[in-house]
Amino acid sequence: MASFLISTDDLAADLNAPDLRIVDASWHLDGGDARAEFDQARIPGAVFFDLDAVSDHTSDLPHMLPDAAAFAKAAGALGIAASDRIVVYDSQGLFSAARVWWTFRLMGAEDVRVLDGGLPRWRAEGHPLASGSAETPRLAVFVTSPRPGAVVDMPTVLAALSGDAQIIDARPAARFSGEATEPRPGLRSGHMPGALNLPFKSVLDADGRLLPAEALRDRFRQAGVTFDRPIITSCGSGVTAAILTLALAELGEDSALYDGAWAEWGGRSDTPVTTGP
Repeated sequence: MASFLISTDDLAADLNAPDLRIVDASWHLDGGDARAEFDQARIPGAVFFDLDAVSDHTSDLPHMLPDAAAFAKAAGALGIAASDRIVVYDSQGLFSAARVWWTFRLMGAEDVRVLDGGLPRWRAEGHPLASGSAETPRLAVFVTSPRPGAVVDMPTVLAALSGDAQIIDARPAARFSGEATEPRPGLRSGHMPGALNLPFKSVLDADGRLLPAEALRDRFRQAGVTFDRPIITSCGSGVTAAILTLALAELGEDSALYDGAWAEWGGRSDTPVTTGP
């Protein structure tokens, strides 16, 4: 099975390949200006993918998936076609890059990988950086072919609580248990009844890289996950759930991602919530 990760050395060796598209997917939960960071330092040739801008603006939930036509327009404006080789990274090691990796794959891109260690590893190893205003990319045509089953909605998750699927919540343990309040105002604390907790940092090493396969499998098993039943990943707003989705994909395991995540579930009064471990 081919990995969904690419090493910094392999990317550096292939940096000028004509079919390679590099995507900076940086995003910060605290509202930090990822675009300004992109202008200050980025991998040469990279384009900036704005997670909030390329989203469903008819929804009041944060960065929900756009429809296929809107995504195709945004990707094409970035010079990316579905047939390109796409490498996604972020400025934190592995955080929002997984969400954008998942989005491109969901929309039909075949060859999408995440830079192992992200920009921090790239920078630490002395690979080249660019700064200043990026050149406007040549327009491309991104032909979407959405993958069925990659994303699920609230009614599907509600039905899954009966045991149809395992729900894995990537939020930190204190938020999952309800001991800590949610960073977004107006949301209830706690988790879906029967959900399992695997905080996304549990599948990363100290440098923000995915753990090796056997360690990843152990982390999922320790959280109570079995690999013989469907899996749905969730989190606060659909970003870190994609890290678990990426980790599962590295193990050859399929999963679906709950796009509304806790921003939707915890903001409603008609969805069941429990607290405790």
